[in-house]
Amino acid sequence: MVEHPIRPVYDKNSHILILGSFPSVKSREANFFYGHPQNRFWKVLATVFGVEVPGTVEEKRAFLLVHGVAVWDVIKSCDIVGSSDSSIKNVVPNDLWEILNHADIRQIFVNGKTAEQYYKKYIEKEIGRKSICLPSTSPANAAWNVERLVTEWRQIINS
Repeated sequence: MVEHPIRPVYDKNSHILILGSFPSVKSREANFFYGHPQNRFWKVLATVFGVEVPGTVEEKRAFLLVHGVAVWDVIKSCDIVGSSDSSIKNVVPNDLWEILNHADIRQIFVNGKTAEQYYKKYIEKEIGRKSICLPSTSPANAAWNVERLVTEWRQIINS
């Protein structure tokens, strides 16, 4: 069983919540979200908000908070082989009330189909809120280039 090592990023001004499935090995090593250098999350979000791509963990955290974005993952712990979403078993979901009770989250987005699958299975009914599935920023989603991702992800700024 692998435990999620990263605390959620949010504050009382967060109004968008973006959920991944579970952090990759690289993210777990970096102890921050979307730590794999090939993941397009930071590039896509920076383009959507019209700013430079943040580099350090501190810059990424500040970037999220300045733009009202909370980030966490659907899964608190699971059995997983490496970073393979398809190997995920024995899921224990995160308790999103930690964020929802302290921030005015207007919309929940999930980053990719795996996050959507586990959100619908474990969280949606409990909190009574649907999510919007955005195409995954993972390098495994090679069918989507950065430009296509940005086009779809722009909807977060209207939330």
